[in-house]
Amino acid sequence: MSKQRIYWFCQIVGWTLLIMVDFIIYWIDDGFIPEVFYLALADIMLGISLTHLYRLTIQRWKWVRLPFFQLVPRVLASVVVLAFIMSIINVPVDLELIMNQQLHGLSFFMATMVSWVKTMLAWVLSYTAYHYVERTRQAEIEKILLKSSIRETEAKVLRSQLNPHFMFNALNSIRALVHENPQKAQLGITQLSNILRNSLLADRRKTVELREEIKTVQDYLALEKVRYEERLDCRVSVDPQANYWQVPPMMLQTLVENAIKHGVSKAVNGGFVELVGRIVTGTSGRDELHIRIRNTGTLGDKLASGGFGLKNTSQRLDLLYGSAGSFTIEQESPGIVVANVQVPQQSDSIFNPERETVTQ
Repeated sequence: MSKQRIYWFCQIVGWTLLIMVDFIIYWIDDGFIPEVFYLALADIMLGISLTHLYRLTIQRWKWVRLPFFQLVPRVLASVVVLAFIMSIINVPVDLELIMNQQLHGLSFFMATMVSWVKTMLAWVLSYTAYHYVERTRQAEIEKILLKSSIRETEAKVLRSQLNPHFMFNALNSIRALVHENPQKAQLGITQLSNILRNSLLADRRKTVELREEIKTVQDYLALEKVRYEERLDCRVSVDPQANYWQVPPMMLQTLVENAIKHGVSKAVNGGFVELVGRIVTGTSGRDELHIRIRNTGTLGDKLASGGFGLKNTSQRLDLLYGSAGSFTIEQESPGIVVANVQVPQQSDSIFNPERETVTQ
């Protein structure tokens, strides 16, 4: 049943029961009087009409959106007005029908007014409180949806970031290979194409399988290997069970890029980048994916230069997993920096232990 039908059902049934109970009591005491019965029917119609007018008023002026201390005076004033209208119509008729000489106009009017105030107050408070609570609940839902939309937009922006300096350097490296080693240049173009494709798709997906992310990292390292040659040593090792674990797209690529840009490239004799992924049991008793990226470098240099990907990674993990995901970076030893990423298990994670360890 729709809310509109429920409203009219409650209006008709509620006012009919309220007025007819009083009429039946009067009937038992004084017998059936047609004029009193007609007055009861008129009160039913009048009560429905006045309270419906109140409903239209609060909808038209959006009273339920007002602060509580602004809403209360309006509600109380409405109760008095509604009770006054009911009294001003009923009192003359009641005085004529009852014919009680002990009743005076003012005292009887005040008694009737008090009675109708209680009736209208019950109706108005019930109706207004319901819609006030409903409106507050709807506002909370809208606030949550807006917050979720903002967080999703932020996540899309973070997922779509790709360092333009890498693109420039990769293209220069491939250009140098065009005449020297055409086959290697073609492979480089394919690898760069894969990275660009994954970057463009990143803003459409919240997570990807770890094996797909590792393939992007391997393509990136292969392109950087062309540029640095023997000055860059790459090692990638992933637990076979973790290949199908869900991780944020392009996250590891940005961390590896950060390691090379702020670590290996500044070392006179070059350096290394090592990525290790494994599944461990966390303190909560659930499996977690731990990814460790070690590289040649000094942490102070990274932080001073802004460390592309560090803030990006921390924000994305917080948006996706809250406190369940984490990212830390520290100086493991002189000349070696280590970054640790922790990703909680997701319901759509799939494990396939038969996959071989990915190495390079």
